[in-house]
Amino acid sequence: MHWIYIFIAGLLEIVWVLGLRFSNGFTILIPSILTVATLAVSFYLFSKSLKFLPIGTAYAIFTGFGAAGTAVIGIFFFQESANASKLFFIGLMLAGIVGLKLTTPTETQSDAQRREE
Repeated sequence: MHWIYIFIAGLLEIVWVLGLRFSNGFTILIPSILTVATLAVSFYLFSKSLKFLPIGTAYAIFTGFGAAGTAVIGIFFFQESANASKLFFIGLMLAGIVGLKLTTPTETQSDAQRREE
């Protein structure tokens, strides 16, 4: 479940970053509300994942997924450049995220609870 938390948190990171663009410095109400709400839920889910994942791994996945997703959205919807080197490094970020997932040991809730005691 913790990997689902971090995945959804990363998706919401993309949403709140886009909300920042459309809120015009928090001067437009609906995008501003959407930005703050998705930011809060994103960080809540990120914090839930920290009960099970090492903080460095979780943060790298959270920010990497959000950054790569935002870059791809920028390319497809905002006509940002998509040269070969940019696409290569976005792919490299995603490969790093997959690598972190594959090399992170699974921790159970009981392990996390024991660590808190």
